[in-house]
Amino acid sequence: MPDPITNEAEMIAGMTPVLVSGVFVFCSVTEAEALGAALPHARGLFAEAEGMSLILPVEKARGLGLPADQPMRQITLNVYSSLTGVGLTAAVSGALAEAGIPANVVAAHHHDHVFVPEAQAEAALSALLSLQSRALP
Repeated sequence: MPDPITNEAEMIAGMTPVLVSGVFVFCSVTEAEALGAALPHARGLFAEAEGMSLILPVEKARGLGLPADQPMRQITLNVYSSLTGVGLTAAVSGALAEAGIPANVVAAHHHDHVFVPEAQAEAALSALLSLQSRALP
């Protein structure tokens, strides 16, 4: 795998956003039994003071009786950005905010993932592709 990119312009130019198939929801789980049932399906998780925050496929969340009232789509930024890189999240959030699209950005080890409301997913992808094209040399 190549070295992670830290340069802001290179991260934006190389982000190549892709809309991932599926619909997801953010849920908070406090009971051990519910967490055990949900964990194998989790796209992501984070421990918060209020409980375990999970990103789950909407159908799995509904099947477990968890709230699924804010369906989201995932856009993966396919640049291998460094965890210490500065500017990618701000640029992505700014482009989506300019388009009036809420975004929940999850930084993982290899890539960043942006969760946007399901109804605005195509517009979000378009805004990010436009951001990328403006950054290309």
